[in-house]
Amino acid sequence: MSAARFALLRGLAVLVAAAALSGCVVRLIGVKASETLSAAILNQSDPELVGSGMPAYLLILDGLISQHPENPGLLSAGAQLFALYGSRFATAEHAVTLTDKARRYGQKSLCLVHEPACRWGTADYDGLVADLKNVDIKSIGPLYSYAVGWLSNLQATSSDWTAVAELPWVQAVLERTLELDESYQHGAVHGYLGILDSLRPPALGGQPDVAKQHFERAIELSQGRDLSIKVEYARRYARLVFDQELHDRLLNEVLSASVESPGYTLFNVLAKQEAAILLATSKEYF
Repeated sequence: MSAARFALLRGLAVLVAAAALSGCVVRLIGVKASETLSAAILNQSDPELVGSGMPAYLLILDGLISQHPENPGLLSAGAQLFALYGSRFATAEHAVTLTDKARRYGQKSLCLVHEPACRWGTADYDGLVADLKNVDIKSIGPLYSYAVGWLSNLQATSSDWTAVAELPWVQAVLERTLELDESYQHGAVHGYLGILDSLRPPALGGQPDVAKQHFERAIELSQGRDLSIKVEYARRYARLVFDQELHDRLLNEVLSASVESPGYTLFNVLAKQEAAILLATSKEYF
């Protein structure tokens, strides 16, 4: 049995054991189960293995959540893992369903630790922004999961103008997460904000200079170990401002780097694949 498959099965065994425990113990193990799942998946170097193995995890996690629907840790795990599978491995049609569940799990997780969030779905934008100031550092995990689930669903439904109109809302959630702890998840929040700030050119209200700052800070906080940040920096910012020198330098750095890095290996393998494609079209684009 390969080491990668063993790690996946080990994570699966942890979840099965958790399902057999009493409710109070599961509440304590929720975060640990989330960490075990994330490590088992993110440390793989074989995307095909992850793509074929993740549905089993998702089914078990669904079962745990149905038995313990008031567990923020399990719900946060569900939000992030359904978002990951929906955005990286599912077909476009299936991604809508999977990321919708990610969004719902993230919303419920946050609702359990910050009761006013239960009404954010009917609040106006100003009301959301005002209440975000009341979310404290103890709720940063559910807040981050809420943003990731929401953003993955918006990506899956981006052809829907209603979804596009919600981008400022999820950006506000990410900005509050950043205010609470910019180093959370090793700067991943900066990476997401860099993408959002570079979706539009300056003439249409985009903020490429702000996006650049976010990408640079994300690279710094992750110590350059998250190669996907450099790919998004090249794809989103360098192409937006037509900076071929920066574009090619970032992508060549990705291609020459090692993919092995705890917590980033899977994304780094995918990043290398994307970097090769982007670099091959560089002359054509610029």
